[in-house]
Amino acid sequence: MRFSGWRVLREGLTGNRGWQAHWRDPDPKPEYDAVIIGGGGHGLATAYYLAKDHGMRNIAVLERGYIGGGNVGRNTTIVRANYYLPGNSEFYSHSLKLWEGLEQDLNYNAMMSQRGILNVFHNDAQRDSAVRRANAIINQGDDAEILSRDQLREMVPLLNYDNNRFPIQGALLQRRAGTARHDAVAWGFARGADQRGVDILQNCEVTGIRTEGGKVIGVETPRGLIRAGKVAMAAAGRSSQVAAMAGLTLPIESHVLQAFVSEGLKPIIDHVITFAEGHLYISQSDKGGLVFGSYLDLYASYAARGNLPMVEHTMEACMAMLPAIGKARLLRSWGGIMDMTPDGSPIIDRTPIEGLYLNAGWCYGGFKATPASGQCYAHLIATDRPHQAAAAFRLDRFETGRGLMDEEATGAQHNLH
Repeated sequence: MRFSGWRVLREGLTGNRGWQAHWRDPDPKPEYDAVIIGGGGHGLATAYYLAKDHGMRNIAVLERGYIGGGNVGRNTTIVRANYYLPGNSEFYSHSLKLWEGLEQDLNYNAMMSQRGILNVFHNDAQRDSAVRRANAIINQGDDAEILSRDQLREMVPLLNYDNNRFPIQGALLQRRAGTARHDAVAWGFARGADQRGVDILQNCEVTGIRTEGGKVIGVETPRGLIRAGKVAMAAAGRSSQVAAMAGLTLPIESHVLQAFVSEGLKPIIDHVITFAEGHLYISQSDKGGLVFGSYLDLYASYAARGNLPMVEHTMEACMAMLPAIGKARLLRSWGGIMDMTPDGSPIIDRTPIEGLYLNAGWCYGGFKATPASGQCYAHLIATDRPHQAAAAFRLDRFETGRGLMDEEATGAQHNLH
């Protein structure tokens, strides 16, 4: 079933009785060529690209809950490619290019909106850093502009430019950045993978990883042992727990990152805006709600819920940057579990166990990485060689110290990236 304007019109005139489920609900087979642990955006994208680019169809995606219920539905939907360091820069550049053609590729409306992202700076040091970052982005082949205070004021007049503590001096603008509807991205990849023969098994938790002689042979689930020659972990905030089933200890801490949405308002913010003092980032959804978030909860946790101190901090940052929204009511919040590495950069690599692969450590960057992560991970699984765009995301950099990518320049501390 393909979506088109004519199809929507026809279904609207005939009672919408012709729509079909976007993916099947199959029983697990005894054995697959590859099993992917995690039915989030990265796991589903990996299955999609394994089938589409490499012709692998005997694949299962195992999700402990339901599609769209994990981190892929628990973020602030931002898409961007404004990274600084080699390794991250080319990967996220590749990902943004995939985002720009994703809806056509999937034949699915992911509500991709390239509204631009503005990274506001407040002092000379932050401006110098923004200039260096802009030059790195341009050298990578992407777009970046430095806006003066007057140029930014003309574009976004509502910001508090004369805050005594955090006066705004200008911003780094990337016009091709924006937002996409997060759960629709998962649904689009799930539908595309299912159409290519991939089995998506919801409510099928992996309870063990079976190995023999240093090689993976399958996974244990409440629905029985599922054998597979290749097992790919894409479990986001639960990566350390899943890897421990195979006896692996990952250089990852899991922390909660909260996000918030306000009641629906008339359009007041046309871009994604980040506020350097307070780490606030905010945009406005198509329904009118302001979607925003700020820092991690600084203690390690697997609890996908928030707490009041971070709510207070985030609202303070909102008031410092945008006092005009002070009377807006907060509608709801949610928490995602971030898999934080010591250098703030991800891992796409083989593990010491033959046939067992790892996709983890996405820190704040998981959603925007979704299509490139899936494509690069699929390339690694299918060929046993790293994709060029993700060649720097090696697991052993945390053991040897070679190739560390400390994007935030905060040192080896998981919760500061």
